[in-house]
Amino acid sequence: MSGDLGAEIVVRAAHSCLEKHPNLELILVGDEEELNGLVTRIVGSEKRLGIKHSTEVVGMSESPADALRKKKDSSMRAAINLVKDGTAAACVSAGNTGALMATAKFVLKMLPGIDRPAIIAELPAIGGTVHMLDLGANTVTNAAQLFQFAVMGSIVTADIRTIEQPRVALLNIGAEDIKGNDTVREGAALLEASGLNYIGFIEGNEIFSGKTDVVVTDGFTGNVAVKTMEGTVGLASHYLRRAFVRNWLTKIQAMVAMPVLNKLSVEMDSRNYNGASLVGLNGIVIKSHGGADSYAFQHAIETALVEVKNQVPEQIRRLMQQEAA
Repeated sequence: MSGDLGAEIVVRAAHSCLEKHPNLELILVGDEEELNGLVTRIVGSEKRLGIKHSTEVVGMSESPADALRKKKDSSMRAAINLVKDGTAAACVSAGNTGALMATAKFVLKMLPGIDRPAIIAELPAIGGTVHMLDLGANTVTNAAQLFQFAVMGSIVTADIRTIEQPRVALLNIGAEDIKGNDTVREGAALLEASGLNYIGFIEGNEIFSGKTDVVVTDGFTGNVAVKTMEGTVGLASHYLRRAFVRNWLTKIQAMVAMPVLNKLSVEMDSRNYNGASLVGLNGIVIKSHGGADSYAFQHAIETALVEVKNQVPEQIRRLMQQEAA
């Protein structure tokens, strides 16, 4: 109910997913009257699409503490409760990230051996994609938490990309062993002693190089890196458009280059990578971008389906037990 574009995009995404997956059942959580109207107009009669009524909505600017204390019948809280009681296998939300994280942690609790949940997302990279975490849940971390992020990132990447031993790298200010702060170096030592496919440090300019499958960092650095990437793409697009409309000759060149530019636009379309997982929780919660359209939200639902199919929380539980032993 609290995404930037309203409930309609969620209903449209749900409709598309139900058509694609004949065994899927979805529950829309929110204002019953509004949702019924949207379902009637967009979907029609569909037995695999249910509605769970809630009386409150967490605003995008509300503090996580207020959402947790004062909005106990919010659509967000009700959706996570459905995962807690086993009615649903996963929750997908485009709502307030901080509130979603706080509520999910409070209701579902953490998996054994995991201190904090982390946000992991799939991003475009040379030759494929790369998964990166944490992207904003934890601004300060210790070495043990970086190790936990690496374990969780390895499992999610293996499932999403069907890679048996994903390459894991730590983001640092240099590739040499002596570079970085104590936390990063201590985290590297833990990873080197683990059973993960740890390949060492990488720098910011190598995140999307294809050298690694998983990039591990703290939430502050990860969030800044991803937002910088988004800004760089926007800057490049701006200069490209400006160059192509400079004169009649560049406009002709733009027409010739259009097929290539359209293909590039599809490959770089952020909607194809929508759906960040809040890993480490004792349940599956997927965070969609607040401004996602129906196509992007559908991708977030698809991400949840993969995690449900592969039982990601249980995989994390088992691997943490193995590493502890």
